[in-house]
Amino acid sequence: MDPIDLLINEHDNIKRMLKVIRKLALKVFNTKEVNYEAFTDAIDFVRNYADQHHHGKEEDILFEEMVEKLDEEVEEGPIEAMLSDHDLGRYFINNLETALEKVKQGDNNAKVDVITNAVAYVDLLEGHIYKEDNIVYSYAQEELDKKSLAEVKERAKKVEANAKQEDIQEKYINILEKWENKI
Repeated sequence: MDPIDLLINEHDNIKRMLKVIRKLALKVFNTKEVNYEAFTDAIDFVRNYADQHHHGKEEDILFEEMVEKLDEEVEEGPIEAMLSDHDLGRYFINNLETALEKVKQGDNNAKVDVITNAVAYVDLLEGHIYKEDNIVYSYAQEELDKKSLAEVKERAKKVEANAKQEDIQEKYINILEKWENKI
């Protein structure tokens, strides 16, 4: 599969998880109840599927190739913005995890932080995914030469083969479907 199509397909899965996270935050808002298991699975999905697996391919393969082969402005503009979004997303997820721990320890005020960081992450990623799908990826397809695109494809193929051996895709799609069907 074309690596950019693969990244877009992964975005579809990530957007599905964003809907789950938003529903979890809304449940806290409406009922004051925190579903720790669901939030823990969502954080696992975000860190290991969205961040490590997906963002890993973007940062270490596609963006690296774009920075190496295209105009310097690409690195200082869209690539830097996408990397900044990735870091901000990690910040929100770390804060969400901290807030969940505080709630577990009896700090009911931290429920506000659970909601805030969950919604902030969802909002950030929705905009981020739009920019990548409609601007950054299109630019890469138009501006990278065939040799560079072939290199990206080959490197992504290796990452996917390793992930398949470790059942990364299956594990995280199962987590996603579990919570889509429960919430």
